[in-house]
Amino acid sequence: MQTLVQEFNNEQEVLRAAEELKSKGVCQSKLFVLTHDEKRTRKIASDINANIIGEDEQRLGTNVINMFEKTGDQLRNKMEEVGLSTDEANLYEEKLDKGKILLLVKDYDEFKSKM
Repeated sequence: MQTLVQEFNNEQEVLRAAEELKSKGVCQSKLFVLTHDEKRTRKIASDINANIIGEDEQRLGTNVINMFEKTGDQLRNKMEEVGLSTDEANLYEEKLDKGKILLLVKDYDEFKSKM
């Protein structure tokens, strides 16, 4: 299953994109927000009615590993758990380092024909 990733500079851009995706049939359960700061991620996800990548999306082993790793490693692990390759996770983690907000659509290929 393919994961779509869009990057944004601010919350307003993410909100518009999330609303557009929902209007085209993407269900809320497939929308995820990720930033470099967990508090910011939770706030934005709440504001736009999206999800955070949490225990439900991560395997038990990843959750245990994340307890001992640095933020960058945790973020890459989370992105890989929702379908990104290691190279993609590395690329997007660098963008998170620069303050970008990521909006991810898990299993995007289910919705692609509606776009």
